[in-house]
Parts: sequence; C-alpha cells; structure tokens
Amino acid sequence: MEWSDVRIFLAVARCRSLGEAARTLGVSHPTVGRRIKALEDEAEQALFRRTKDGLVLTDTGDAVLALAESMENSGLAMERRLAGNHERLEGVLRISSAEWFAGYVLAPVLTELTRRHPAIVPEVIASYRLLDLSRREADVAFRIVPFTEPDIVQRRLMRMSYGLYGSAASALAMQKNPASVGLILMNSAQSHFPDVAWMLEQFPMSPRVFSSTSRAVQAQMCVQGMGLAVLPRPLGDAISGLQCIETFGQPPGRDIWVGYHQDLRHMDRLRALLDLADQFARQN
Repeated sequence: MEWSDVRIFLAVARCRSLGEAARTLGVSHPTVGRRIKALEDEAEQALFRRTKDGLVLTDTGDAVLALAESMENSGLAMERRLAGNHERLEGVLRISSAEWFAGYVLAPVLTELTRRHPAIVPEVIASYRLLDLSRREADVAFRIVPFTEPDIVQRRLMRMSYGLYGSAASALAMQKNPASVGLILMNSAQSHFPDVAWMLEQFPMSPRVFSSTSRAVQAQMCVQGMGLAVLPRPLGDAISGLQCIETFGQPPGRDIWVGYHQDLRHMDRLRALLDLADQFARQN
C-alpha cells in the first residue's frame, strides 16, 4: 500500500464520504473513488459499506485502519523530525491562535520576525478550534488553556488582562441603570469562560443580547452600541469608539500558553519566534 493510498483511505474512513474526503485532500472525487476501488481490488474484499449515515468500515476495513494509522503516525513523526532539524531561518511557520491574539498581540512580533528574517513566512491559522500539533496542523499554538496532548513542550507565556468595554452611550447608560444595557457574551460552547461568569454575576438583571466565538466581532458590536463585552485589553484598548469601564472592577484575567511538538524543538525559525514573543511579553 502506497502512502498516497493510505492518506485517501484514512480520509474516507474519517469523513465517511468520498466527496468530503476529496475536499479535505484537495483532489478530485473520481480520484478518491478510483484509489479506494484499487485498494479493495488488491484486498479482494470490500473495505467500506454504504449506509444512510455514509460510508462505514467493514470488518476488513477496520483491520486495515489500525495498520494505516500506524503508517500515518510513523510518517508524521518523520516529517516532524525532519522539520525540527531544519536549521535555516527560512520557510513557512504555521501558527495557531485566536483571531484577536494574532491581530493585536502577535502582529508586532511577526512583523519584527520577518524584518529580522525575511525568508521566514508566518502563516496564521486564526481559529478558536484547538489544532492537533502532532499532525502538523500547526507548528506552534498560543492558547488560553494548557495543552493536554502528549509530547507537547509548553510554557506559560504571559498573563492577559481583560476589561469591560462599551461605547460612550452604553457606558453612560450602564452608570445610570445597568439593567438597561445588554450583555455581549461568548457563545454557548465557551459559556464556562471566567469572564462570562463574571459578567452574569455583576449584571444579573441585564439582558443577553448577542454572543459570538469571536472577540473581534464582540468588539465591533460594542462599537455599534449593542451592549457591553469583556475583551482582552490589547483588543479593547485598540478599538476606536470603545471605553474601558472600571467602575465595576476588573474581570478575571487569563494565562496565555504556548506549545509545540517536542520533535520541533530544534526548528530555528520556531525558536526565533518564541524568543521574540518572550521579549515582547516582558516589555508589555
């Protein structure tokens, strides 16, 4: 079985659809279909069966899955090790972080990185989804929660302060009657965040008027006068039209963690980024 066929087999097993697997891999639907048929012809048995919920593995396919995942893990380990031994300060550096952190905290770090090392090309994957570093979905990740995956080198980078923000009109209305101003919150998947609990405790009579996974979107809704939101200080302080309201105390801060797979610990372009991030964190 060739590595390209292993990738196709695993994509179909995970996506449960030829079309979705093709989109994930960036190849055509017929190509995926042909390769799966070739694998089944080679095995002389069906690897998948069609159900109303999509393609599912047969018993034979299930047995092949363990072998295919073992090949994938070996290939990924080799890829990480080779990338980690790359000593030249050049190439793409894939960085995972929240959108606001990339735009308002990492931006000056990345600008300085490329000024010093023009051959490094940062690629920011701005998403609240926690990417899998062992699969090289990113080389390095910045998060507000510690890493739990094995083989990840991590450390606390900084403590991030948060503030309560609103437009001038919202801030004035809040001083007069807090119940008259709406709350802009994280969505239900992030409802356990400390700042959400803080807002609900501080303003129990205020209505919930908007929610989003994006702090940047929350900030813009504040500017529009929809209500108040707890925002990271680098974001809230940078947005024209927002005021930091300190009358009600300070929302809880969050630790920012940075992590990368141990196989990449010798990657010079990664180390250059981390050194600059540490430097900017100390200065700010």
